[in-house]
This record gives sequence, structure tokens and C-alpha cells, in this order.
Amino acid sequence: MYSDSTTPVNNDENRELHGGRAFDRLVNFSDAIVAVVITVLVLPLADLAIGADESTAWDVLGDHMGQITTFFFTFFVVAYMWMLHNRIFNQLISFDIPLFWLNLFWLATIAFLPVTSALYGEGDSPGGTWDGNRLTGSGLLYWFSLAAISGLGTVMAWHVRRHRDLIDPEIARPILLTGDWRARYRGVAFAAFFILIGLVSQFAPDVARWLPLGLIPLTVVMRRGEK
Repeated sequence: MYSDSTTPVNNDENRELHGGRAFDRLVNFSDAIVAVVITVLVLPLADLAIGADESTAWDVLGDHMGQITTFFFTFFVVAYMWMLHNRIFNQLISFDIPLFWLNLFWLATIAFLPVTSALYGEGDSPGGTWDGNRLTGSGLLYWFSLAAISGLGTVMAWHVRRHRDLIDPEIARPILLTGDWRARYRGVAFAAFFILIGLVSQFAPDVARWLPLGLIPLTVVMRRGEK
């Protein structure tokens, strides 16, 4: 039986498990932050300055292609990471203190993403104009932020696998406990790929702008082990 209080409940390790309304509030809090972040991502595009030589909407889109590309890419990446986060929490009935802090750091990194996305869109983003005025290090910061989000999500999944008393007992075959190594290490693979893009962006930004396309085959390969 799980409770809303902070008193230890019945589990093998005598840990404090928080369920019921406390767990629902944590999930709602997490979803609300991600919803706000994914909305705030568009704000830099809403403030686009129209130059004197931009006479049509197509001119504006072309001149700010880096920011636009970064927005759509970040939007779908955040949505995908939220889906994986949601998949984990949909199978839980409670959380413990370590999971709470892991989730909090995951949310903090998500909340900081609009800053890194805006810097990258203005600087050395894929599809941007390489005019020599790009902001050095913005690509490294952006891609390392995505790597941190992916890595923290993976650690949360690992923590839940180690503490199965967090999982809803009515779920016969939780996705968290099925699948081969690809299902278990998918987040690590994505984090490593994000780090690779960030490093390449420091030395060969023209190459790094095409590397995100590699996420498509990586996703296909890493999902084959999922049941």
C-alpha cells in the first residue's frame, strides 16, 4: 500500500515511497514544465527582426533559416524525450527521493533548453549562414544539453528497473522490464551521438549541420529490440 505521506511504507529496502496524490502532482508538475518549455521555444521566432532587404515572407524565412531549423528540430526532440519520460512514469505507482531528484534535474535541463536553442539558432546551427559571426561554443552547449537530457532519462529508467516496488503491480509486463540491450541503452546511444555532434560542431560546423540526420537510422536500430 502506498501513501501520500513521507513515512516509510512496505518495501524491501524500507525506503520512503510517495504515491497517490503526491505521485500525481509530480507527474502533472513535470508535464506542465515540458509544455511551457516547448512553447517558449518559439519565442525567438516571434521576435524576428525584418531587415530592409527583406521584402517577402520567403526572404525572412531564408535569412533566419538557422533559427527556424533549430526550433523545429528541438521541438520534436523534446516531444520525443517527453514521450519516453511519459512511458516510464505511466508504469509507476510511486516515486522515491532519488527518482524525485533525477526527475528534477531532468526538468531543469529541459527548462534551460530554450536558452541553448536560441544561442545555437543565432550561431552555428544547422542550416544557418556561415558568415564568420557565429557564437563559438553555442553548438557544444546545445548538443551537450540534449545529451544531458537523454542521459538523465536513461538513469531514471535504470533506477526504476533496480527498484521494482515503484512500478504499478497491475501491469503484467512493464515495458521497462522487457526488451534487449538496445531498449536498455537507447538513451546512452542518443546521448553519445549528441556529444559527438557537439564536438564536431566545434571543429567542423559545416559537417555537424548534417549529422542530426543520423538520428533517423539510430532511432530505427535502437527500437528494434523493443517489445
